[in-house]
Amino acid sequence: GRMKPVIVVHGGAGRIFKEREEGCCAGVVRAALQGYALLKQGGSALDAVEEAVRSMEDDPHFNAGCGSVLNEKGEVEMDAIIMDGKNLDSGAVSAVKCVANPIKLARLVMEKTKHMLLTETGAHLFAQAMGIPETPGDKLITKRSLERWKKNLEADSNPEEFQKDLGTVGAVAIDSGGNVACATSTGGLSNKLVGRVGDTACIGSGGYADNSSGATSTTGHGESIMKVVLARLILYHMEQGMSPELAADTALDYMKTRVGGLGGVIVVSNSGEWAARFSTKQMSWATVKEDQLHYGIYAGERHTKSVDEALASESKGF
Repeated sequence: GRMKPVIVVHGGAGRIFKEREEGCCAGVVRAALQGYALLKQGGSALDAVEEAVRSMEDDPHFNAGCGSVLNEKGEVEMDAIIMDGKNLDSGAVSAVKCVANPIKLARLVMEKTKHMLLTETGAHLFAQAMGIPETPGDKLITKRSLERWKKNLEADSNPEEFQKDLGTVGAVAIDSGGNVACATSTGGLSNKLVGRVGDTACIGSGGYADNSSGATSTTGHGESIMKVVLARLILYHMEQGMSPELAADTALDYMKTRVGGLGGVIVVSNSGEWAARFSTKQMSWATVKEDQLHYGIYAGERHTKSVDEALASESKGF
């Protein structure tokens, strides 16, 4: 039996400032449409999630790739993961610099090495060996990230307050063959310690994919997500018979009550059911299923368009 392909993407949970809402919305919609186009042509879930995440890494509205927040020293250090639900293969990179698309590097770690996670210098050497062009660090730094970093350095600043504006990007998909995959990428926390690695690069926290249940990608407070191994927890609940929506809400609720952490998740089940849920004020998300695009930013918000309609407005620029 052929599955109807589904893709779900998120652009990060937290607080999205008014002037950035439109750009975040356009960015997740574009990513979802690009991933779905691949799935429609019979492409793999793996290719679709990588493509969707790459699209958001290249979009300065998001805290991943270009537009990543800066660490305490004013540098960009990025984490990314990709996972294949067919055989539980996964590849990840952490604390990487000077790479435009960490998700591509994570995919290469999965396919070209016997390892699952390469970090910093080692990841850099591997990128060179794979012929990935080096992107100067300042090319990834936006004016907004720089201003925010400086503001956080001020004596009376409260970086914790800024952390509510967390942007990780992610995608999950199921392809016509019934295979699921997830991908997640981030610049991490603003003004984080050098070498800090959050949930994104950690299998089971930043994402997990297993054909026997489904796939999920997470966003939010990394340390909290790691404590409860959020992505795997959601799939565990689904294995116990919960719907994607109930599994997501149950896991997010547990993270909030147990460790006081907020976040958001996207989920697709191995039967093609999907969910986008969050305990933060906002999370930009988009999904395409059966040629219908759905997207939103606020709790309870859901806009719907046909894919054709969305592609037409896309080509005109939102």
